[in-house]
Amino acid sequence: MGTECSRRGSLALTLNIVAFTCALSAVTTSFWCEGTRKVVKPFCTGPVTTRQSYCIRFNSSNINDSRLVQYIWESGEEKFLMRKFHTGIFFSCEQAADMNGFNCRDFKDIAPDHEKGVLWLCITAECLYLILLFTGGVLMWLELCPCLSVMNKLKLNAFAAMFTALSGLLGMVAHMMFTTAFQLAVAMGPEDWRPKTWDYSWSYILAWGSFATCMASAVTALNRYTKTIVEFKYKRRNIEKNLRIKQKLLEMDLPEQMWDMYLTAVPARGEGNAGPLDLPVNGHKPSTGAAYVMGLDSMTEPQGEAYC
Repeated sequence: MGTECSRRGSLALTLNIVAFTCALSAVTTSFWCEGTRKVVKPFCTGPVTTRQSYCIRFNSSNINDSRLVQYIWESGEEKFLMRKFHTGIFFSCEQAADMNGFNCRDFKDIAPDHEKGVLWLCITAECLYLILLFTGGVLMWLELCPCLSVMNKLKLNAFAAMFTALSGLLGMVAHMMFTTAFQLAVAMGPEDWRPKTWDYSWSYILAWGSFATCMASAVTALNRYTKTIVEFKYKRRNIEKNLRIKQKLLEMDLPEQMWDMYLTAVPARGEGNAGPLDLPVNGHKPSTGAAYVMGLDSMTEPQGEAYC
């Protein structure tokens, strides 16, 4: 039983750590969405002798000479360039003009002014998600400490499950808010940013994977708490039943040796045998033939192994 409890606690903590790692990686990266933008190629600057794919080259490098007729080779779709971009909660990065590296800017500068409240709510919810998830993990780690009593572990388990479940709900709301903020930016954002094609990327998948793992951790912790409460209630009912039996024995005028026998032992009864205990009649031992294996005094409180 103790090994099973330890395994469940370790499983809940492991799931919490995985969820926190995925959430932190998703929030701090800018690959929630990625795609391409269709932009006009800029004119090549400086002496260019060969045709470039990322800029428009004139037929002569001396563009200041008005006596020369300047013309370009590109026509139609060749005058446009498909630049890659990727966007996160905090930053949006786009390929540079020479197609080497990325230039980044704040995503809040891209979101429409009348919709920035949605983005700020998303950022706040993501921060609360990380804080509550980390708090739940700390409580789960403290719960595994062997120096704590059973009741203290039970309280820590309850709070850990509550914090983890609440963080999961906040994370779900935050992810949905970012989706709304990004789609609004695509529809009403600045012209120099609107993408031609886009799709969700690996950071977005990490974020929802973190949410799923977080809820699995909360369910595991809540399962331990519920099972422990059920076992405690079951033992309490047994204690109350045995105390009533003891009171009946005390009220009956039995020989001292019979009183001692019933005071220190109860029938070994399975879960399927929940009938009332047969009391002695006229000072004689009941003829049930049941074995006696457990004393009343040993059931005054649940044992530590019952915490699971």
